[in-house]
Amino acid sequence: KQLPAEIVEDDRRPHEDIHAYLPGIPAPSPFRDPSEFAFIKEIEQNIDEIRSEFEALVDANVTTAQFRSVTSMNYKNGWKTLPLYYNGNTIPGFPYHLCPVTAGILEKVPVAGRIAGFNRQQPGSGIPMHTDGNNMWLTCQVGVSVPDGKAWIEVGGQRHVYANGQPVLYDTTFPHETFNEAETADRVVLHVDFWNYKALTDVELRALQKVYGYRQKYLEAEGIPQSL
Repeated sequence: KQLPAEIVEDDRRPHEDIHAYLPGIPAPSPFRDPSEFAFIKEIEQNIDEIRSEFEALVDANVTTAQFRSVTSMNYKNGWKTLPLYYNGNTIPGFPYHLCPVTAGILEKVPVAGRIAGFNRQQPGSGIPMHTDGNNMWLTCQVGVSVPDGKAWIEVGGQRHVYANGQPVLYDTTFPHETFNEAETADRVVLHVDFWNYKALTDVELRALQKVYGYRQKYLEAEGIPQSL
């Protein structure tokens, strides 16, 4: 279906791969200031505890069983996620008692209909350039265990090099790609897809959460799994 030209050419959303678009969202930029959102500061302040909790999950072999690809894109086994939230919902049976600080912070965030959890990118791997066609969500990543100066993400032609404890906030409607140039070390970040609640009214946010909830139920009824 052809979208109206005023949407495709709208300078607030200068990309063509649109599947979920809300008019009136402020003009985007590839990277945003993480200080706009209080929960990101809270992650920064608690990064040592969050790292310890990730290590506790590793020690309990949770990551071995639950690291997985959670998108349709072929990441060739290099990028996997240990989800704490999937499609905006908690994971039944997940041992949240092993990561109370991380879980406590995420409870305060309007997690969007994708994921929040720990992303691991293996040495010498990356994901290809792509865009995510939803202008209502933002993505935050904070370095948990990052090889020094070796792992990066490029968004809209601008590159950010990951560092331990350092957040990056970006708009995935811009073309983006990642790579881990390290030879032996994984790159692990805490990844949060969330509703851009600073650009939405409370009514809009609640309505969108409701709509996406109905969408998940519809897809489940069509036989498309929406939970892990």
